Amino acid sequence: MMMTRRIIMQRKCKLGLSIALWLVSVGLICAHNEKSPTALSIKEGSDDHSKGEETLLEDEDSEDLEVFRPTDKWQTLKPGQAVPAGSHVRLNLQTGHREVKIGEEAGLKYRSDGNRQGTMNMHGSSFTAEELKEALKKFKEGMDDLVDTKDEDAVRAQFRPIEELKKDMEALDMLVETDVQVMRRLLNQFNNTNSTNEEKITALLDLEYLVHQVDNARNLVSMGGMQLVINVLNSTDIRLQESAAFVLGSAVSSNPSVQVEAIEGGALQKLLTLLATQRPITVKKKVLFAVASLLRHFPFAQSHFLKLGGVQVLSELFQTPGTEPLRVRIITVLYDMIIEKELISQVGMDIIPDSSHQERLRQYAEVSLLPMLVEQGWCRLVPELLESPEHDYREKALRTLLAMMAQCQTQYKQNPALTASLSELQKQYQELVLTEQDVGEQDGYFSEILALVDSMVVKMRQV
Repeated sequence: MMMTRRIIMQRKCKLGLSIALWLVSVGLICAHNEKSPTALSIKEGSDDHSKGEETLLEDEDSEDLEVFRPTDKWQTLKPGQAVPAGSHVRLNLQTGHREVKIGEEAGLKYRSDGNRQGTMNMHGSSFTAEELKEALKKFKEGMDDLVDTKDEDAVRAQFRPIEELKKDMEALDMLVETDVQVMRRLLNQFNNTNSTNEEKITALLDLEYLVHQVDNARNLVSMGGMQLVINVLNSTDIRLQESAAFVLGSAVSSNPSVQVEAIEGGALQKLLTLLATQRPITVKKKVLFAVASLLRHFPFAQSHFLKLGGVQVLSELFQTPGTEPLRVRIITVLYDMIIEKELISQVGMDIIPDSSHQERLRQYAEVSLLPMLVEQGWCRLVPELLESPEHDYREKALRTLLAMMAQCQTQYKQNPALTASLSELQKQYQELVLTEQDVGEQDGYFSEILALVDSMVVKMRQV
């Protein structure tokens, strides 16, 4: 009996031990199957990480995990916290804790939390696509309401009606005058017997501004204005004479057809009369300007100039006391006439002269200027300009002396003052050239003048 009880007790102990071992095994299995409380969430997507979707390592709901918001500094990651995509995670070997900080991705991030997919900013606020669309729709509606609520009357008051603007533009068009209309009005103002001399002078100066244009100068001729201007040269008011000469010079400049009209209208003779008689130097400057413009590139006028004694008039004006400012202008007129004839005669071998060129050659052949210059004493007069302190005067004089070299070489050699002036100028400009070279100018203005002086010295030594 006692044996039987012992056996039963032993069997009960074995059974209890078996049950205890089974419970321990079940506990281990459950613990093995449970997700680690420190499980991390990672970012799933394409290789280029363009989508930025997050998922969990295990098949559990991401809503059960707290999303950790990292910063740019390392922070300890607590158990049960999920890490946003793009974050940097490390294991601190000293503490044994995981640490996390924000990755290079900044700004807006994207996540998928099962049923929701939207935009997440740095503060963790999420917006779905539908929420964004709704917000944008309300924003547009608000703008429309804002426009609709503006006071339309106040807006209209700030602008003028289009009909009123059109009327103003039509009125402006009526006030716009063409150059022809302006010139006709100025000529009428000049011819008006009630106009004062000041008003006539103003009209002439306005005409001078317009006739610089070739077509306007031709229109002046067709209106009869050219002859009117020429007749004003005979006025007793020197201010009107000066203004008329100014208009005439501007109208004929580089305008052959107007040059012909001026010559046929007797302009050249009237201009030479003003140069030969007592007139203020301001008047003679404008008259000399008109003469130069009338003669330039016009051999017929140059021939007429010689017949009217123009060279003698200029010679007397050159030697008149008080006319020093006019001297360089005078020799410039003569120099241009000499060079024009030389250039028109220098025709290249590859150029076939036409009939007009032959006619110009014939007309220039009738202009015998150089013999007349020698006769009028210009071989002696031009060297006087070398004594001027003005470099411009010296340059113009040297060029004119070289242009007259063929006719005046003998007289140059017999002029000791010219030889002395050239020697002095040669030394002076050699020093000035060195000064130019010191400042980096190899071919400056003084070098050009020195070349002219050297050329004069060489040609004077030639037999």
